[in-house]
Amino acid sequence: MAAVRRSTRAAARPGPPPPPPRSSGAPVTRPTSRDVAQAAGVSQATVSLVLGDKWRGRVSARTAELVRTTATELGYRPNLAARNLRLGSTRTALLVVPALTNEFFARVYTGAARVAALHGFGVVLYLSPDGTGPARDPFASARAALDGVIASSMAADALDAIGGPELPLVMLDSDPDGGGASAFVNLALTDGMDAVAAHLLALGHRRFLHLASAVDSWTFDVRATALARALPPGTGLRTVRSALDVGAATATMEAALADPAHRPTAVVCDDDILAVGACKAARRLGLRIPADLSVTGFDDMALATAVEPELTTVRIPAERVGEQGMDALLTVLDGRTWTAPPLPLELVVRGSTAPPAAR
Repeated sequence: MAAVRRSTRAAARPGPPPPPPRSSGAPVTRPTSRDVAQAAGVSQATVSLVLGDKWRGRVSARTAELVRTTATELGYRPNLAARNLRLGSTRTALLVVPALTNEFFARVYTGAARVAALHGFGVVLYLSPDGTGPARDPFASARAALDGVIASSMAADALDAIGGPELPLVMLDSDPDGGGASAFVNLALTDGMDAVAAHLLALGHRRFLHLASAVDSWTFDVRATALARALPPGTGLRTVRSALDVGAATATMEAALADPAHRPTAVVCDDDILAVGACKAARRLGLRIPADLSVTGFDDMALATAVEPELTTVRIPAERVGEQGMDALLTVLDGRTWTAPPLPLELVVRGSTAPPAAR
């Protein structure tokens, strides 16, 4: 009841006092948690509970909101260094991705950072182009600088330089049976590729080319296996591999489509970037999309609607991947077990697919 009476009195107050005026010669004093407690009419312990996000079940939601509002109005900022020493925690997560030049991973970061901010965490990026990490650890000691790591399976090779077995690790889009991680956040990849195959088969396609990523990663292995299983007997499937680059994909596809006698009617790509390369190659060879060749992508990046015709592709909720990655890490740090079904994918049908031309 005492806490309720304090919060009621505080709610009736006209507001926290304004910060003292600055003088040219006097040093500026930062507001402290004691100042917040006094202005809000609560104890310093209550301020610590609220700003440390440990108030649930101990402080009312109304009091918690009052403390947060008062802290904001006073311009209070916690002393992170002191708090980290006290708690043995930096409240920092490392996100390991191949590169932010790929829109997908930029969206993953956006989702992870959004959830992290709600819990007073920061997210630091560790870019690992082509799955190979930088030459040295970005921290003097990663184990001392981090609370945990979230990593894409495409950047898994970089993990050897970071932390150790005691550092919580959440793997994104990675083999859940591979072990070595505290939690996994995965996608319904097989369902996505099944949807692509069903769509093309329903249009009447029977000769397929799989433009596969040359990156050695579990996620692309799953896509290849799913496509092969989804195509019934009597259909033809050929696979060629390319780096995840429009230029490389264009060159690969020009070679693959050069012989008219062995051309597919549909190209299934592991990624929208590869699909754009496939479209460029087709045009260079005088092929019309989709009249002469249907093309599908995977990811549904902005690139998918920047080309003409727009790409039929599988939409991956990239921001949700980042959000769940951070949720999983927070769950592990709280001593609980993370469980969640694979995130669903959606086939988005656009103008790059149509029934095959009669031959």
